[in-house]
Amino acid sequence: MMSAQPNHSRDSVIEVSNLVTYYGRHKVLDDVSLDVASGEIMVIMGGSGSGKSTLLRYLLGLHRADSGVVRLFGRDINTLNSREWMGLRRRMGVAFQGGALFNSMTVGENVRMPLREHTRLDENTMRIMSRMKLEVVNLAGFEHLMPSQLSGGMLKRAALARALVMDPALLFFDEPSAGLDPVVAADLDNLILRIRDAMRVSIVVVTHELESAFKIADRITVLDQGRILMTGTVDEVRNSDIARVRNLLSRTCDEQLVDTDDYLQRLTGGTD
Repeated sequence: MMSAQPNHSRDSVIEVSNLVTYYGRHKVLDDVSLDVASGEIMVIMGGSGSGKSTLLRYLLGLHRADSGVVRLFGRDINTLNSREWMGLRRRMGVAFQGGALFNSMTVGENVRMPLREHTRLDENTMRIMSRMKLEVVNLAGFEHLMPSQLSGGMLKRAALARALVMDPALLFFDEPSAGLDPVVAADLDNLILRIRDAMRVSIVVVTHELESAFKIADRITVLDQGRILMTGTVDEVRNSDIARVRNLLSRTCDEQLVDTDDYLQRLTGGTD
C-alpha cells in the first residue's frame, strides 16, 4: 500500500509540506508531508526514535524547519512575527505528556493560567470558565487541590482542562495514555472523542499505544526513522502490506545487520 498523499485543497487546519529537520548533522525528519482536516483526529505514531515527538515540536512552532513549510490555519508559521504567532497560539491547546502543571499552584490556578496570560477577563469570569472546563473533564470540585494530590489520570485530565480553557480550534496531545492503567486510559480515550464531538475541535495525538490509536483516530500517520511510511484510516493501517508498519503493529523487531568496521569508524570519527 502506498502512503496517502496530503490533500491541502480541503479544509485543513494543519498543512505540512516537505519538512526536513536536523539535529547537528543528523537528519531527524526527512521530507515529511501531511495534513489535518478540520474536526479530524489525526494520530501520529511510530517506535522510539521515529521522530513523532520531534514532529510535534515543529507543529507547535517550538523550532523552525531547516526546509519545508508548516502551515496552521493557512498561515506559514515561519513567516509570522511575534504578535501574529501569539494570536495563532490562542487558537491552540496543548496537553503535555506529564501534565506540566505548576506544582506551586492549585488545579484551578493552573487551568486559569492561559486566561491570565492571554485575556483581560475579570477574576470571577476566569473562575467560572475554569470550573466549566474542569467539569468537562470530570474534575468538578477538585479545583482547590494541588497537583501532588492528584492521581496520574487526574493530572492528565487537569492538563486537558487547561488546554481547553481558551476554547481552542486545534488541540495537541503528547502521549495521553502513557503511564496509565488500561481502564483509566480507556476513559481518557472516550473523553477525547467526546470533546472532539462536543467542541468540534481538531485533534493531533502523538502516541505509541496501538489500542488507543485504533480507538480514537480518524486517520493515522506512521513514522519510521524520520520518514512517513503511510497515512491512512485505521483499517488501512491495520491491513497495510508495508513490512515496517506490520512489524510495528505486531511489535516485531527488524533484524538489522551491523557492519563492525563501519561502526568502529563512526565511533572514532573516521566517517560522518
